[in-house]
Amino acid sequence: MLTAMGMRGPGVCLRRSIEMSSRARIAGHPIHPMLVGFPISLWVFSLISDIVFMSGGSATWNVMAWYTMGGGIIGALIAAVPGLIDLLGFPASRARRLGITHMSINLAIVALYAVNFYLRGFTGLGMTPAFAMSVIGVGALLVSGWLGGEMIYVEGVAYRHDDRHGDKHGKKHEDLVKEEVPKVKRAA
Repeated sequence: MLTAMGMRGPGVCLRRSIEMSSRARIAGHPIHPMLVGFPISLWVFSLISDIVFMSGGSATWNVMAWYTMGGGIIGALIAAVPGLIDLLGFPASRARRLGITHMSINLAIVALYAVNFYLRGFTGLGMTPAFAMSVIGVGALLVSGWLGGEMIYVEGVAYRHDDRHGDKHGKKHEDLVKEEVPKVKRAA
């Protein structure tokens, strides 16, 4: 069990004793964190494409921004499914409140990018408002990502450690902590 402000695993600091893990898993690994990198990367690249286009790049960069934005929307909706499954399994706690806020911000981001995608592709919206929406979207991603990290690294969500079974080499957490780190000799 985890102790207040105790350490569990390399660099994982948890505030409270919590037994929560992701319900949407593949081979024991949570799915939501595997998928969120795709929409985040696509939306950041969309913003970079806007910057290149607005700095005098060819129209290809504007088209690239539009397609990567659309891919980000699709990826975010796919990543939202296991995220919602995980959230529905949280007991009432600070982690659940963080999860609801994280989800709400993410849904607002998807809505913002959907509007941006539509306006760019079908109305001929000028670059200034479209660029502003992309900047706001990436800024909101930073806030949402921080909340996701807070859930994982502070609240211990999706971090499951069962000392009874040990790691893949049969070593339990206590044994790993007790092992002495070998000394490395420095060359003179």
